[in-house]
Parts: sequence; C-alpha cells; structure tokens
Amino acid sequence: MTYGSKPMRATKGLLLECAPCWLNARRLALTLAAVLVALPAVALQPSTMTDDQVRQAMIQQSVAAYNATGHPCACPYQSDHAGHSCGRRSAYSRPGGAVPLCYPEDVTPGMVQDWRRSHR
Repeated sequence: MTYGSKPMRATKGLLLECAPCWLNARRLALTLAAVLVALPAVALQPSTMTDDQVRQAMIQQSVAAYNATGHPCACPYQSDHAGHSCGRRSAYSRPGGAVPLCYPEDVTPGMVQDWRRSHR
C-alpha cells in the first residue's frame, strides 16, 4: 500500500503513513517516557533532596538525554527495542562517544555540588 509516493506500513493493526513517520513517532514516545520517568526525582525541591536523590536525578536526566537521541542503550541494565539486554552494547560499556551516567558511583561529590548550585 502507498501514501502518495511513500510506502505505507501496518503495525499491530495501525496503519502508519510511512516508515520515517513511524520512527519519529517512536522517538517521540521514547523521549516522553524518559521525561516522565525523570519527573519524580526532579519534582522534589533541590534544597530538600539528599545526595542519593540528587545522584538518582542526575542519572535519570543523563539516561533520558541519551535516549532522546533515538538510541535505546545508554546503560548496560537497559533493554533495546527488541527487548534484549543492552549489556556490552550500551554506550556506557563502549569506549569513545557518549558517556551517560548509569550508576551512583559515576556521580562524584563535586558533580552533586555543581548540580545543587545550578538548581537553586
């Protein structure tokens, strides 16, 4: 089936205009999901957050920012689009390129202080 000159694609009973449109919709959905996951930690007042809560907020923001680029594997504990564990394929595990924060140990005390200063 075609839409103008673009091939149409049916997915789970839904008829989508074209493959690039479907990819943009998926990227938007992933971005929104990442933002919604990050909201609870950021919704707290920065002045009342413990260092552990700040670390979690920083990790969530870092992962959300990486996932917003359309890549599914920021951290080893995440799953890709097919549901497979990212493991060594994650950006965290690969040398060079993006360096997302994935674990509390990745966030130094100086980073926590900088985050607090920028969120007053």
